[in-house]
Amino acid sequence: MAEYEEFEIGQSTDVTVELHLVTQDGAAKDLTDHSVAASLKKSYNDSAGEATSFSTQIISPTTSGKIALTLSNTQTTALRKGRHVYDVELSFTDSDGETVTERILEGRINVTPSVT
Repeated sequence: MAEYEEFEIGQSTDVTVELHLVTQDGAAKDLTDHSVAASLKKSYNDSAGEATSFSTQIISPTTSGKIALTLSNTQTTALRKGRHVYDVELSFTDSDGETVTERILEGRINVTPSVT
């Protein structure tokens, strides 16, 4: 089951959110051969074409368990003010060659308007 988290970001700003994934015993999760995808929409009913995708990066996959999610100031400028929904999915190929995708984080992002 995905964790739930709310964030607030400002329009026209560069945003980076760093996730720290750990195993049940508290060790950094090995993210070797994993991929990550994350996006946000104004509402769940918006089409996939209306989604804004985060740039994603797995940092030191074998040792850190860290994922960086980034939106540029150009992307946040294009977002409408108010509440948005988002999720983050982690994928890997299992020993049978099947792709396994897990939603690891979801929630709401409040976009505040820019004055400058």
